[in-house]
Amino acid sequence: MQIDPELSRTVVVATKLDTKIPQFARASDVEVFLSPPASTLDGFMLGDSPFFTSVPSGRVGFGPESVFRSNDEFKQAISSREVEDLVALEEKLGRALSKQERSRIGVNSLRLFLEELLLKRYMDSVPSIIPLLEKEYRSSTRKLSELDQQLSSLNEAKLKEKGRTFHDLFLTKLSLLLKGTVIAPPDKFGETLQDERVNGGAFIGSDGLQFPHKLIPNAGMRLYGGAQYHRAMAEFRFVVGGIKCPPITREEIVNACGVEDIHDGTNYSRTACVIAVAKARDTFEPFLHQLGCRLSHILKRLLPIAVYLLQKEGEYLSGHDVFLRRVADAFNNFAESTEKSCREKCMEDLVSTTRYVTWSLHNKNRAGLRQFLDSFGGSEQSAIVGNSTSTGLSQDLSTASVASDNKQDVKPRTDVKLSHLASGNDSNMSTQTTETRLADLLDSTLWNRRLAPSSERIVYALVQQIFHGIREYFLASTELKFNCFLLMPVVDKLPAMLREDLESAFEDNLDNVFDITNLRHSVAQDKRQTEIELKRVQKLKEKFRYIHEQLNSQQCLGSN
Repeated sequence: MQIDPELSRTVVVATKLDTKIPQFARASDVEVFLSPPASTLDGFMLGDSPFFTSVPSGRVGFGPESVFRSNDEFKQAISSREVEDLVALEEKLGRALSKQERSRIGVNSLRLFLEELLLKRYMDSVPSIIPLLEKEYRSSTRKLSELDQQLSSLNEAKLKEKGRTFHDLFLTKLSLLLKGTVIAPPDKFGETLQDERVNGGAFIGSDGLQFPHKLIPNAGMRLYGGAQYHRAMAEFRFVVGGIKCPPITREEIVNACGVEDIHDGTNYSRTACVIAVAKARDTFEPFLHQLGCRLSHILKRLLPIAVYLLQKEGEYLSGHDVFLRRVADAFNNFAESTEKSCREKCMEDLVSTTRYVTWSLHNKNRAGLRQFLDSFGGSEQSAIVGNSTSTGLSQDLSTASVASDNKQDVKPRTDVKLSHLASGNDSNMSTQTTETRLADLLDSTLWNRRLAPSSERIVYALVQQIFHGIREYFLASTELKFNCFLLMPVVDKLPAMLREDLESAFEDNLDNVFDITNLRHSVAQDKRQTEIELKRVQKLKEKFRYIHEQLNSQQCLGSN
């Protein structure tokens, strides 16, 4: 029923009629059996009603179990059975069968119906079969002509010209994909951000978490080419730009203090630098490799899309698989080597910023750092009034915050800070000598290894400042270098590289580029197959035309 649900192509045949006839007790039972009510039949049934047949039991052959010795004997038995069935039905009905009823009883009636049906279907289909054969003949003729032309073009000069033309067209499609196009279907060649992460790698930090893809613009769109490159770079900015400095433990601060080569005092500026560059290097280096892998994946995807565009416009070199593989390998090698070179340049920047701290790169938020240190120094002074050591440390914090400004402000700010401290201390503080305060300062910072909360907060603030400065520089320099040394070379260096590789191969051995020997053999074999196919179609076309003419003539004679 699934093949022919309406039974419009199905003939219903009721077998074993000879065993059913004795079961009818009344003539009305036979009437209903031979002519079922219309409600029980499908109106689309082929032939409008079932056929009723009887087939004699027994095999045809010469074995001991065979009943019939030949096919003719079996056919004669079938005809005899049909006569017996007709006689038995008329006896049950008490009347003679009509012509319509007889046409539905017996194997011969079924065969006649099918032959007439086949002839009718054939006559209806011939007008469409012959044009199809004509179309196939024209297609084979055109293919044979193309193969002849392809064989004639298998010489060095024409092959070189084809290779150079394909080179130019391929580069044109690559440039078009980077600039933007809608010719390639996004449902076939585009990738959503989730697909891109699976195929090209995701940006994963030290915590193992991924940035939610829904927060990235156009994350759900299937992109390719320049649009996909831009989205990947935007995700890189989102992820890296939002990274905070990893937590700092007291043990890390103490371990970073160490000892100097000439004294064993503490240097919290150096401590902050040691911690910051280590945190930055461990944090940002994985993202650099992940970005290179992602953008390399996007560039390599340009190859099959460009091939699709060439095929769509009929500019593809079909049959030259060796040459096409060489172009594909050259492009992929260029993408990999260019990405590696660009990543190494970015790595040099990261190494330089995490090897030596240049304070001019990290002073963009100097005002915020000064405000933090000033407020911190003021709170420390108010909390430890009367403690000379803490006062000395606060004096040092104030002096440190002032020292980060330009030299012209050093003296006025120092005077203001000292007067502020003097107003907040008791009369004993006002009489304390400068030498005593300096000794207390050195004792609390340089000579004392006990990590006070004030020292811890200073180190933390400096580490944050350095880390964020490295992050901003790394983000800007990485994006700039990947644009300049990965994306732009596809436009200005790839054409020259491919042309140089192509010309070098032409000069070396042209057969290694186009595989002329195997190609000529393959084209010649295709030509032989096409010639055979052409002869076969021609023969079928003539045969169908002859049969059609014969049937038409028979129909004309029959109508006369």
